[in-house]
This record gives sequence, structure tokens and C-alpha cells, in this order.
Amino acid sequence: MERHHILSDLELRALLAAARLGEEASYGVAIHDDIVRRTGRGVSVAAVYAALARLEDRTLVRSSRSDPLPERGGRSRRHFAVTPEGLLALAEEQRIQDRLWEGIDLAGEGQTGGAG
Repeated sequence: MERHHILSDLELRALLAAARLGEEASYGVAIHDDIVRRTGRGVSVAAVYAALARLEDRTLVRSSRSDPLPERGGRSRRHFAVTPEGLLALAEEQRIQDRLWEGIDLAGEGQTGGAG
């Protein structure tokens, strides 16, 4: 039986960014930057961290802390990795998106109704 994950737009974008970046590069700010770069839309870092926390609560991602950065006062980074359940959720979201786009022809060919 398929598990249904209802993801907000930001949760989906954060999950996609974490999957794309991989575990080594997927810390919160990098995920934020990937979302902004790919969507061209601003979002706060705090909102991204909140979405990641919700994803972690739902076991779609897991997080770990890195060693502190090798600079004075360097802080550790919280890295996020997509879990197998998270990958299943992404596959399900892609299937849903594919079904939603079925029959849509943005070039206007084959459209019925509308202005004429």
C-alpha cells in the first residue's frame, strides 16, 4: 500500500534540494540557496529550517552535526540527508505532478473551450 505524504511547496522544495545536494553539501543554508537559485523566489532561511524540522519529524530526512569549521569561533553545521522514506515521498510527489500535468498542452494545440 502506498503511503501518502502531503508536503507543502516549501517542504517539497527543501526535500528536492537535499536530495540534489547530497549529504555532504546539504546543510540548511546550502538548501536555502539552492531553492532560491532554482525558483528565483526569496524565502527566509528560518522558513527553510522550519520545513526541514517538519520533514525530520516525519522521518523524510535525518540530520547530523558536522565538526566545527576550522576557523576561530567556527560553528558546526547541521547536515540533512534524505531517508529512504523521503525518496519514496519524492517519487510519489513526482507521480502526482505527472498526473496533474496530463492533458495540458501549453502550446494551445488540442485544447477545447477557451476564447476563440
